[in-house]
Amino acid sequence: MTLNVLVIGAGMGGLTAALALQESGHRVEVVDRVSELRPVGAAISVWSNGVKVLKALGVGDAIEQASGRMDAMAYHGKDGAPLTRFSLQPLYDQVGQRACPIARATLQQLLLDAVGEDNVTLGLACTDFRTTDSGVTAEFADGSTRQADLIVIADGTHSALRERALGRPVERRYCGYVNWNVRVAATPDLAPLESWVQYVGDHQRVSMMPMSGDPATPEFYCFFDVPLPIDTPNDPMRYRDELARHFAGWAEPVQKLIARFDPAAMARVEIHDIEPLETVVGERAAILGDAAHGMAPDLGQGGCQAMEDAWVLARALDDADGDVAKALKAYDGARVERVGEIVSRARKRAETTHGADPDATRAWYAELAAEDGSHIMAGMSKTILGGPLG
Repeated sequence: MTLNVLVIGAGMGGLTAALALQESGHRVEVVDRVSELRPVGAAISVWSNGVKVLKALGVGDAIEQASGRMDAMAYHGKDGAPLTRFSLQPLYDQVGQRACPIARATLQQLLLDAVGEDNVTLGLACTDFRTTDSGVTAEFADGSTRQADLIVIADGTHSALRERALGRPVERRYCGYVNWNVRVAATPDLAPLESWVQYVGDHQRVSMMPMSGDPATPEFYCFFDVPLPIDTPNDPMRYRDELARHFAGWAEPVQKLIARFDPAAMARVEIHDIEPLETVVGERAAILGDAAHGMAPDLGQGGCQAMEDAWVLARALDDADGDVAKALKAYDGARVERVGEIVSRARKRAETTHGADPDATRAWYAELAAEDGSHIMAGMSKTILGGPLG
């Protein structure tokens, strides 16, 4: 049965949901409050479970071509001393798909092209919605309304519609650290061009990940993590001096990275998550992506879980043959435990990496020095193979 579906939010989750629902034959309109799609953050590490969803939706090959080639992973201490380095090929062989780190803007444009820009309305904020036995009426800031059989709430971690669907407020929780992220030209004096390299020490972290599929213009997705109190000053004119101070005395590649990045192209984000939700549905409403499971980025699974949400929702509607209530119950049952567990694991990883318990962080540094990659890849494999496409 063909449904009219209204997707609120044109981010990764909303566009993937729109594409999955279109592929199932539904009529889909995407609406976003922003007048121009400008992704927050330089890039996204789409791990194998997310890539599998995108391939099943017909855009995976294009994303593989546009993404960086990440063949190995390495950790160094803040002084540059190697802690561990290993090939990611055993992981890719086990899960049947390589990861695809890619510029957020590139991924969003590929999804937008697949959905069709005619099916996306920008610059219109959804302020509320009402449900009846027969459908949903969404209300917008300009006084207009839209009718649908189902509303998909994919409007991000600050979502007010999530609270409308759940009937209660959802508080965001500060994870204790600030993340600066940016794209820079990839050069061997920063890191090997096909390796994900991280430096750790003092509860801080620096990461360089290959993200461009164009061999003529290789780029790294780079980020700096520093534990700081909430609401510290955010001044792009101070980013270089600020990071130079936080990472004074760190290894030479870190110093070169600080000297080279463009502060105007950098995003600075105070990292928050939300408590795992007891349900990700409301009446005729599916909550998806960061609205459903805002999480620390420390497992690289935020976007991937949104893609999984989209796939599972479309399959639930297929199986329910137009019975929206039945489909939402199935979607809820398939997603609540899965995403709640990943939110909790991401929070624990963030705490360990950023010194919530200094003894645990010191123990982690020691573990890295003894790591051959098997333990790290086992955790990644568990997450990937737990997805809907295995």
